[in-house]
Amino acid sequence: MMKHTKWTKVLFIGLLAMMLALVGCSKDSDSKDSSKKSKNAKDGLYSIQDFSPAASNKDKPIDGGEITVGLVSSSPFNGSLNFNYYDGQYDYEVLRWFDEPLFTIDEDFNFNKDGAATAEASEDHKTYTIKIKDNVSWQDGKPVTAEDYVFAHEVIGHPDYDGVRYDDTFRNIEGMEEYHSGKSEKISGIKVLDKKTVQITYKDATPSLESGGIWAHPLAKHIFGKMKIADISKSDAVRKNPIGFGPYKVESIVPGESVTLVKNKDYWRGEPQLDKVTIKVVDPSVIGKELQKGSVDIATQFPTDQYPDVANLSNVDYLGRVDGAYTYIGFKLGTWDKEKKEVKPNPNAKMADVKLRQAMWYAVNNDTVGEKFYKGLRWNANTVIPPFFKNYHAEDVKAPTYDKEKAKKILEDAGYKDKDGDGYREDKNGKKLVINFASMSGGDIAEPLANYYIQAWKDVGLKVELLDGRLQEFETFYTRVGNEGNDDPKVDIYQGAWATGTDVDPTGTYGRHSLFNYPRYASEKSDELLKKGLSEESFDVKYRQDVYKEWQQLIVDEIPLFPTLYRAKIEPVNKRIVNYSIKPQDGEPYIYQAGVSQDKPVTGK
Repeated sequence: MMKHTKWTKVLFIGLLAMMLALVGCSKDSDSKDSSKKSKNAKDGLYSIQDFSPAASNKDKPIDGGEITVGLVSSSPFNGSLNFNYYDGQYDYEVLRWFDEPLFTIDEDFNFNKDGAATAEASEDHKTYTIKIKDNVSWQDGKPVTAEDYVFAHEVIGHPDYDGVRYDDTFRNIEGMEEYHSGKSEKISGIKVLDKKTVQITYKDATPSLESGGIWAHPLAKHIFGKMKIADISKSDAVRKNPIGFGPYKVESIVPGESVTLVKNKDYWRGEPQLDKVTIKVVDPSVIGKELQKGSVDIATQFPTDQYPDVANLSNVDYLGRVDGAYTYIGFKLGTWDKEKKEVKPNPNAKMADVKLRQAMWYAVNNDTVGEKFYKGLRWNANTVIPPFFKNYHAEDVKAPTYDKEKAKKILEDAGYKDKDGDGYREDKNGKKLVINFASMSGGDIAEPLANYYIQAWKDVGLKVELLDGRLQEFETFYTRVGNEGNDDPKVDIYQGAWATGTDVDPTGTYGRHSLFNYPRYASEKSDELLKKGLSEESFDVKYRQDVYKEWQQLIVDEIPLFPTLYRAKIEPVNKRIVNYSIKPQDGEPYIYQAGVSQDKPVTGK
């Protein structure tokens, strides 16, 4: 999953049930959806509106205690444990216990003053003064300094940087492109004012800067400054002995399997409640039993399709909210130009015909998918800005919905006809048409879900086959789909997902300079609208709403991908857990306040 604030933008990874199949068009991102189904599984369906994002246990926490967090995955976590380098959701789930952004956000996803640093904008919204609080220190006792914050920008902007963070927001910093190209040894738009204060000047003012656009993660210069930038991502300081300034600190790591953390007594907010947190990978096939036994206190990235099987566990409290996420079917329309670092469209791509893509959208019934595979906790999506963004989601954009006969007619009129009588349509030139579909392994529904889509397309005469005849393991999947700009030419379509984070700006996933633009979609109109969405005029919310509505309609019209499902986020917690919440906004309770009301987990029936 890709999580989509500028400081926490990560891929949905691991289990296909979570990653590749992400409520109705909600106006309330925490509690409501249009499905209006009962939590008691009326007609076999559930509703996210009946869940709370906060643990219900209101008892006083005991002193200390230890918990186990289950990282629900059928694959190992990657282990890139630094915010400046990670690109996977599971790595994020580890990172958030021992590191954190400098800034926190309010209910509208804008910066507030409660974080480890504050960001004050100039009158023209182009210059920001970032002040790190005096008591914020790395877990080795060294203070987090202005130099650490600048160093993160210097590393990410360096041509030898091999991570995924260098994007249009970094390019917007004055002098960054000159530094990135080697024309300058310094970034002219970044100045250290004192040991704890930095000033950053951007070329263009944009409202996204104040909702996650300012990079929020320093890099410990006293550790990483001794390394060659090309070597940092594989270093022990990222993989084996990571450091942060969060509430817990890493004690030990079993690569890909588990991380043991102990409290950081010098944490800047105050001493954490728990003595120890163990995070371990738990296979989705056994997570229900682990929860019932109490051997897992919190199950993060819980596969929602399993909820009906464990909904009645007596020892578990199920937290839930509408997620800032969606799944989609992506069409490969080009490749990544590694030299220019931009999308290179291919007008001759197999999926270049918008009529073919449109027919494939009409051919699938996402209402059925949401009900059959997710019991109402996933539901049909109409645009790629989900209802999580209540101010910007275009509920009234008319997107294709299931109509098998219309799909057939579109294909027929566009020249895709079955000329040899084998039940499958040839392409417009009369040649055999086989569409290679990349879909990911993991979880019980991975294969039946992929087969559902394949059958839906078969029903309108399209021959779609799994890439290499099988589901792809996570790392292989993303390498072939386009991670690191590889773009396997055998991939024609793929099933993917994004988590949006708190910044509505879609440039990081659909801009022509974004590596994460896996469909390799580039459009002058899209460029124009994305630029408008980041313009000074877009500080006017109504103007920005209109821009993003037009952009959402453009995606529906041009179909470089089509969204399939919005989703509920469900996180089971043992009933002894207190002061814990999964709400997207920062605020009470913070993770350092999480505790337990009794020493041993509650076991269930």
